[in-house]
Amino acid sequence: MKDNGKVIQTDSLEKKKTKNMEKHQEIERSLIKKYRKTLWSKFITAVNDYELVQEGDKIAVCISGGKDSMLLAKLMQELKKHGKVAFDLEFLVMNPGYNEANREMIIRNSKLMNIPIHMFETDIFNIVADIDKSPCYLCARMRRGNLYKHAQDLGCNKIALGHHFDDAIETTLMNMLYSGRIGTMMPKLHSTNFKGMELIRPLYLVKEEDIIAWKNYHGLKFLQCACRFTEMTSQEEHDGTSKRKEMKDLVKEFRKTSPIIDMNIFRSIHNVNLDTVIGYEKHHESHSFLDEY
Repeated sequence: MKDNGKVIQTDSLEKKKTKNMEKHQEIERSLIKKYRKTLWSKFITAVNDYELVQEGDKIAVCISGGKDSMLLAKLMQELKKHGKVAFDLEFLVMNPGYNEANREMIIRNSKLMNIPIHMFETDIFNIVADIDKSPCYLCARMRRGNLYKHAQDLGCNKIALGHHFDDAIETTLMNMLYSGRIGTMMPKLHSTNFKGMELIRPLYLVKEEDIIAWKNYHGLKFLQCACRFTEMTSQEEHDGTSKRKEMKDLVKEFRKTSPIIDMNIFRSIHNVNLDTVIGYEKHHESHSFLDEY
């Protein structure tokens, strides 16, 4: 009871401190205080371990309007304010053809969270609307290309995306189960089409459940999906046909079985033993264990 009393007293004190704050200040405080362990520390660890931010960088934080990219924007904003490395930020929002309600939601949330966005318009949704073969692939490719181009035009050398820990392990599983290869979503990579540009993923160590907890704590509502297709169907119907959803469900079952399986999937890509691998590819060249047998 004594411990419970201390917890209640601490929570009460925290509420008093945040009572007179503006919403964005309350959100910023929670990242350093309440969610320090699950969000801030993991974000900082990824930035440091994968060397994602360097002195003099100008980084375009790409905001889709979803929970992940909005959280990333606030974390990067806080890093710029409190970090030891000097760098600049642009908060880039591409409108691929959202309906007016979704567009306004992004603008409203950006103001609420004190994120000064730079929005530009494209016609991507209309372009891919009549594509029968792989419209999602084409849409994603076009969106990525537009983000690189506009970031470069703004003088940026990097774009930051909101992919997180769960995205990385789901990608690992999808590659194994549906592509017959071992590969994952990298924490950073060089652009092949935009010279001098780099992509970084600072939420690489942050779990989705912790992002959801942060969102719910503040009563925030973000876009569920950037795809126009989901405006015409329910989210459940869209997710039901998604390989990504299959992987999410699989990881969910793994977590019921053991609390360490998800982390072991993640670590397996960091600890590949080439002495026990039949074949691998490097720089687009295939290699076999027989080469050195």
